[in-house]
Parts: sequence; structure tokens; C-alpha cells
Amino acid sequence: MKPHQMLPESHRSEHIGWLRAAVLAANDGIVSTASLIVGVAAANSSHQNILLTGVAGLVAGAMSMASGEYVSVSSQADTENADLAREKAELASNVEFERAELAQIYVGRGLDPELATKVAEQLMAHDALGSHARDELGITEALSARPIQAALASAGAFAVGAAMPLLMVLIASPKNLIAVVSIASLIFLVALGILAARVGGANIWKGAWRVGFWGALAMAITAGIGTLFGTVV
Repeated sequence: MKPHQMLPESHRSEHIGWLRAAVLAANDGIVSTASLIVGVAAANSSHQNILLTGVAGLVAGAMSMASGEYVSVSSQADTENADLAREKAELASNVEFERAELAQIYVGRGLDPELATKVAEQLMAHDALGSHARDELGITEALSARPIQAALASAGAFAVGAAMPLLMVLIASPKNLIAVVSIASLIFLVALGILAARVGGANIWKGAWRVGFWGALAMAITAGIGTLFGTVV
């Protein structure tokens, strides 16, 4: 390989936007749907009512996650766009100040003033707004807000997560339904933690423990309330 040739690199941080939304939604889908199912089953409801409750929870939860994620990430995108517009105006009105400001950022990162000034000049000659967006505002292409992507990832992941406990309702007998749904949901949560850790490049057992523990705790509390009062929580 020639000295000036470089192999392309792929970094885990490129996945952080959709990964965060997908893991949160899938976890919520498993926990909330399993808790609904267990709570209704503990209240001695019919198998048909249990299944209907689970389906309703899947649809409502997926739509809620999608809309909530879209609104949240859209707010982030609006803030980013406002900062970029302000930076663009500042570059147009006082480019020398902006060049000095960028150079000062590089000095703070360890470059000597002369080299920092040259780097700032060359980067701004290539892409002034992009340089300030990245180094002054912390906005990059990989980590920028993508509302539609986040909303679709949330809705899809929630539906997949919620479908898992629902599948257990279809295959489990009424007598063992609560136990089957609870145990299977814990297995699903652990598997989700391992998958998320692998995609994100983290320790798989730490990820499995984190998702499994908090998911199980949330499911146990919610199901316990449903059992105690005989209502869907």
C-alpha cells in the first residue's frame, strides 16, 4: 500500500443515533407488553382478552415511541440548524474573527499557535462552515440528529420487542402463561443486551446484565401492581 493511501475506517459511533433509539424501544416493547400480559393474566382474564391487550399495547406503544422520538430528535435538529445558521452569518460578517476562534480551539487541543493558524486557514478554505460545525459546535454528520430515522427505528424496534411476549401468549397454555411469558421475556431482554453490546462494540455481558436487570425490575414492579389490584397498569 502506498504511503498516501489509507484504508477506510468504520467507527461504532456512526451507529449511536439509531442504536440508542432501537435498543430503548425494543426494551420498552418487551417490558411493557410482557407486564401488560402478566398483569391481565393475573387478574384471571380470558385468553382472548390477554391477547387483545397485548396487541393493543404493541400498536399504541409503537406509535407512541415513534411520535415521541420524532418530536425529541426534531427539537435537537432544530437547535443544530439554528446554531449552523448563526455560525454561517458570523462567517459572512467577520471571517477573520472566526478564523482566529478556530485557531484558538486547536491551540487548546495542543497545537502551537503558528501551526494552529495554518490548520484553521486550510480547513476554512476547504469548508469553513463544516470546520466550525465540527470543532466549535460539535456537530458531525455521523452524530447529527435524524428525526425520521430515529422514529422509524423506535417504532420498528418496539413492535419487534412487543411481538416476542405476544408470541408466548399464542404458544403457552393458560395454566403456565405467566411463567412462560416472564421467563421468555427475561431471555429476550438478555439477548437484546448482548446484541446491542456487540453492535456498539461494548462488553456483551455488561450489556446483557444492564438490560436484563433493569428490564426485569421494571417488569416485576409493573406486573406486581397489576396482580395486586387486578388491573392493567
